[in-house]
Amino acid sequence: MARNAAPAIYQIYPRSFQDTTGNGVGDLEGVTRRLDHIAGLGVDAIWLSPIYVSPMVDGGYDIIDHTAIDPLYGTMADFDALVARAHDLGLQVYLDQVLNHTSDQSPWFLASIDGDEAMAERYLWCDPKPDGTPPTNWLSQFGLPAWHWNHKRRQYYYTQFLPQQPALNLRCAGVQTAIAAQMKHWQDRGVDGFRFDVVTAFLWDTVMLDNPPATPEVHRKVAGEVFNPYTYQDHVYDMLPGDGASYAEKLRAWAGDDAYLFGENTSGNHSIELAMAFTEPGRLDAVYTTDLPANRGNPATVADMIGRAGSLQRIVGWLSSHDQPRHGRGDASDAVLALQMAVLPGPWIIYQGEEYGLPQPDLAFRDVTDPFDLLYWPDGPGREGARVPVPWDAVADNYAFTKGTPWLPMSWDRADLQRAQAQLVPFYRQILEMRSNLGWHTASVEACHANDDRLDLTIATTAGARYRGIFCHGSGRADDAPTGNVLVSADRLRPPRDPKGWHGAIWRL
Repeated sequence: MARNAAPAIYQIYPRSFQDTTGNGVGDLEGVTRRLDHIAGLGVDAIWLSPIYVSPMVDGGYDIIDHTAIDPLYGTMADFDALVARAHDLGLQVYLDQVLNHTSDQSPWFLASIDGDEAMAERYLWCDPKPDGTPPTNWLSQFGLPAWHWNHKRRQYYYTQFLPQQPALNLRCAGVQTAIAAQMKHWQDRGVDGFRFDVVTAFLWDTVMLDNPPATPEVHRKVAGEVFNPYTYQDHVYDMLPGDGASYAEKLRAWAGDDAYLFGENTSGNHSIELAMAFTEPGRLDAVYTTDLPANRGNPATVADMIGRAGSLQRIVGWLSSHDQPRHGRGDASDAVLALQMAVLPGPWIIYQGEEYGLPQPDLAFRDVTDPFDLLYWPDGPGREGARVPVPWDAVADNYAFTKGTPWLPMSWDRADLQRAQAQLVPFYRQILEMRSNLGWHTASVEACHANDDRLDLTIATTAGARYRGIFCHGSGRADDAPTGNVLVSADRLRPPRDPKGWHGAIWRL
């Protein structure tokens, strides 16, 4: 299947999507059963979060084998059936590629501990300083120390996240050969593209110097909360050296020209400029940054992104994911934000259940398993809340997610869910159809005016049509709206909890 220019992508966190076995955990057969719902929304593709063999220390992002299905999710036959059904429904299938690290239970890493130097070259092993301390002052992105001592090798190994996730040396020829083979393995099974986890953190500077302290500007803009010590460094040596963005050319070469490739930018500094560098010709198709979810689609943020990027065709729009708290609130703002995202040119990621306006659940400490959330409890990023299973039926036991006990407790508001199924889901179908048929996804931005509460956007499609959207985030109705009939409005969806001043509509000019 040829890659789409600006696809609408539905992200699936399989563990929380649909259980078919009664063990309380979602599986691949469950994804296949729900593909009709996804295709019915009008999206172009699905992105599956990791389904590989994993100890699940970091929610599946700590991988033992990048080419095998974890039995928790099913079999390779289940995966093949999923891909076949998705293609029958006109959906492309994108897999998560977690190339930054492996699990510490990977055969590669275990062999490196045992003295296999060829395998040791696949990671970053370093001798201690003369006083036994780590080689540098680098910190992991979770705020933990980045260096971990191994007494067998009498060396430190480097991690960018958890101690159980040793970082791969992506400059190593052996690693590159393995990655190319991994990608071919999945493409041979029908996979149409890949999402690259933390693509901006693949490489480090080989000079191995200490990071300097962050300046006030860097401290303010680096991705993450300021209570995370990671934000106190200017990451000039452990992230994005000179060949960081150009490494994407290798990813393109391994995947081929027909694969759709997009990546995650975890650096808050110059986020849009970095995204543009990683998406130059011959590199990735698009990159997504944390700007939009960090500010819940704030109009000023949208205008800033447009001003810095020029075009949004290489910037993925999104508001929620498995790594970010859900943006839904079960009120009128959900429809306004959905319409705003639909008319913004470029790719768009919709996270599972977003079409139900699901809010971020509150979880008790005893229920949380995510190490990042627990590290800063109760002020962590809220990743586990975003992973509470999807409620499919407002009246069924366990919301029809499972016949067993869900792996995370589900306590969704059933009345809100019924209303969303009746009103918000059809609205998503309507605006996704308009996005595709009217060419909003491949349009260019003609004008953009914004403040913290109001976005006024004019786009021009490749067919020559022009559209104007006005979105009010709490500032009341727009009194300078175009004359003529509204093409589509979010204002008809007014649930009981209706915050004043949230309005959104689009006009054809």
